[in-house]
Amino acid sequence: MQITETVTEGLHREFKVVIPKTDLDTRLNGKIEEIKPRMNLKGFRPGKAPASFLRKQFGKSMMGEIVEAAVNESSQKAVNDNSLKVASAPKVDLVSEIEQVVDGKSDLEFTIKVDLMPEFDLADVAKLNVERLVGDVTDADVDEALNRLADQTKTFSPREAGEASQSGDTVVIDFVGKVDGTEFAGGKADDFNLTLGSGQFIPGFEDQLIGAKAGEAREVKVQFPAEYGEPTLAGKDAVFDVTVKEVKKPDPVAIDNELAKKLGLEDLATLKDRVRDQIKSDFARASRLHLKRRILDALDSSHSFDLPPGMVQGEFDAIWQQVENELKREGKTAADEGKSEDDLKKEYREIAERRVRLGLVLAKLGEQNGITVAPEEVRRAIEARARQFPGQEQQVFNFYTQNPNAAAEIRAPIYEDKVVDFIAELANVTDKKVDRETLFMDPDEAVEKLKAS
Repeated sequence: MQITETVTEGLHREFKVVIPKTDLDTRLNGKIEEIKPRMNLKGFRPGKAPASFLRKQFGKSMMGEIVEAAVNESSQKAVNDNSLKVASAPKVDLVSEIEQVVDGKSDLEFTIKVDLMPEFDLADVAKLNVERLVGDVTDADVDEALNRLADQTKTFSPREAGEASQSGDTVVIDFVGKVDGTEFAGGKADDFNLTLGSGQFIPGFEDQLIGAKAGEAREVKVQFPAEYGEPTLAGKDAVFDVTVKEVKKPDPVAIDNELAKKLGLEDLATLKDRVRDQIKSDFARASRLHLKRRILDALDSSHSFDLPPGMVQGEFDAIWQQVENELKREGKTAADEGKSEDDLKKEYREIAERRVRLGLVLAKLGEQNGITVAPEEVRRAIEARARQFPGQEQQVFNFYTQNPNAAAEIRAPIYEDKVVDFIAELANVTDKKVDRETLFMDPDEAVEKLKAS
């Protein structure tokens, strides 16, 4: 076996490996001698089949196994002999014709490409200065939440015969939708309950049913939005034949002890306490999201080192695939985003580099500080994910527990959050009070808003 380093570029290494066919043949002979005593073949006494016969019968399949083992062995040898700390599994590219190698007519020649883990010093996280956005829960927040709860529990009663519908009413309708005179999938329903003004249907649909009476038939003309989820309907004009079967008005709902009891609580005071606690929890989650983003930003700006090119390319490919799928789904191109495809790729490559850099930094921080994720933590997270799929909980649970890569996808964010929490305990965190709207903004949008104010 001959291993020669051919490329040394930053964190990238390449090796040329040649394994003579005589070496492979020797390995094949050894494997045949190993199995010969155990072979029980028709026409031969047990263990007495000639090696030449075994070679003819099984040599090709055995040689395939030998080649695979030789490739794995030499890849590991190249890594170990050069004391390389690899960032990912070595990539092997065959140079020889594999059929010629398996037939014993050619040496086995291939290249090994491997990316290395970068060596870098961690920034002192105790010196990081980060801002956490926080907000106070007001009585107005609680009142708004109570009104939403009351609205969700309201009931409806039929309007008087001949009484017209108003915004906020619920109408029971049959409808059939057509585009260019032809019915389309999903455009038909019977006894459908539609609350006027809810925004549940295409813009303009509900407005045209305000003033309708029970027993009335109406023709509703609308245009599907240009960004509609079904591309064949996006931007198209449609006509719906609608029959209003019933009109119902909302019954008054009071925010009182009866509402609390309807929701399973003792009284209104208890309901208010529960609502306030829930809002506090929502505020805390939003606040933590802002803090996490600012910590990651601080880590990113505090570290600069070469990145394994293969890791960056893999991350970029995954991101770009999602971008292409999204553009295709919406029927758009990079130009619709106001950028050239090259500019868009440059932007997402920078995102890929950031993700890889932060992943390496967080991994090293976690390793140096003994941060781990217990199997039980992963199990609880998998169970929570499974509960998101009612009726399929067991299948989802089995998928994640039996698929290491899927389980790793569950484990990764848990690990990241634990490292971020560790950093938050050490960093210099300054709280900044903001209004509710800002608190629930995307972290980057919130930063831009605060800069402009």
